[in-house]
Amino acid sequence: MLGLNSRDFKLFAIVVVMTLAAPILLNPFPVDSALGQSFNAGYPALMQRFVIFGLLAIGFNILFGLTGYLSFGHAAFLGVGSYAAVWMFKLLSYNIIPAMILSVVVAGLFSVVIGYVCLRRSGIYFSILTLAFAQMSYALAYSVLSPITNGETGLQVYSDDPQVLMSQGDPIVPHLFGLEMNSSVTWKLGGWEFIFQNGYYLAAVFMIAGFYLSIRIFRSPFGLMLRAIKSNQTRMSYTGMNTKPYMLAAFVISGCYAGLAGGLLSAMDPLTGAERMFWTASGEIVVMAILGGVGTLIGPVLGAGLIKYLENIVSKINDTILHNWFAFMPDWLDNLLVAIIHPFIGKGWHLSLGVLFMAVVIFLPGGLVQGGQKLGGLFRRRAKPAETETDSVVEANSKTPAE
Repeated sequence: MLGLNSRDFKLFAIVVVMTLAAPILLNPFPVDSALGQSFNAGYPALMQRFVIFGLLAIGFNILFGLTGYLSFGHAAFLGVGSYAAVWMFKLLSYNIIPAMILSVVVAGLFSVVIGYVCLRRSGIYFSILTLAFAQMSYALAYSVLSPITNGETGLQVYSDDPQVLMSQGDPIVPHLFGLEMNSSVTWKLGGWEFIFQNGYYLAAVFMIAGFYLSIRIFRSPFGLMLRAIKSNQTRMSYTGMNTKPYMLAAFVISGCYAGLAGGLLSAMDPLTGAERMFWTASGEIVVMAILGGVGTLIGPVLGAGLIKYLENIVSKINDTILHNWFAFMPDWLDNLLVAIIHPFIGKGWHLSLGVLFMAVVIFLPGGLVQGGQKLGGLFRRRAKPAETETDSVVEANSKTPAE
């Protein structure tokens, strides 16, 4: 179905259902409860970041997961896509369609130039070249090209911008043919509150489409060629195969994903700054892929969701919340636990991410996907002896006395 085998279709269906039902799944606790205030993640701004950065990680995985070429410069394409989208808002209108198209086109052209230069080298040299281009792009956006990017202030839409396609009565916020991105519907059910926002579902549709395209690429002859290059590029060259066009195509596709993600970020908040192109943003993309599972289909989405969850949920936990959690304990034990956990919460959420990243790299090199596979194998092994024992009992009962 949809050109996918049964296993891939099941995975795709699971992603679709979980993405569309995220406003419900990410609000497991009542809104006013202590757990709800601390751990619920079903509010629009965070869910948008889940799917947008999931789309970004999917695209990065096409390059890194299939070819093994590690790019430390993908934040440059994210930033370029964001700037292109905001310029469409300034020049044409707040309709997101032209903005999304230009984001992909500009990021694709930019990735052709960078890829053509960087792919002349491989291994660590390729990674350093991409990092250098990303930092040069950041420096240009921050200072040199400030008439275009508005420098450190950031590019945004002003009331005196041309917006030549904007007519009277059109929304003055990003919209899809009048459907405002920040509009939402709230469903209250007892102590629970679920928010369904237009902007989230638009980004979710793009992520689902991007995930479907990545499956098709992984299973296509083009994807097999990229895997062969990752396995032994030198041997491929010795057979007379020119691998450069395939590598450049993968690099450009990955850059287009990043540009689309940048455009979606601007559609959710039409203010873009150079910080989106900084090297730490590129490093975050790499961590997303590794945490989830490089070379897997759903791994990068899981990694992106986990990092954004830690960034937005763990970072807002403070000592007061911890004391409320441990209020039933003796004071000395309460204070001890708070003192131990304190460095890992609030502004120290990066420390939690670092510990988690170390644990995954050491014990689960295949990322969260490998962890899920191990848990599934463990349950299957436990279920198998029980099934064998049941079969033995049935067989014994079915025998006649003569047997």
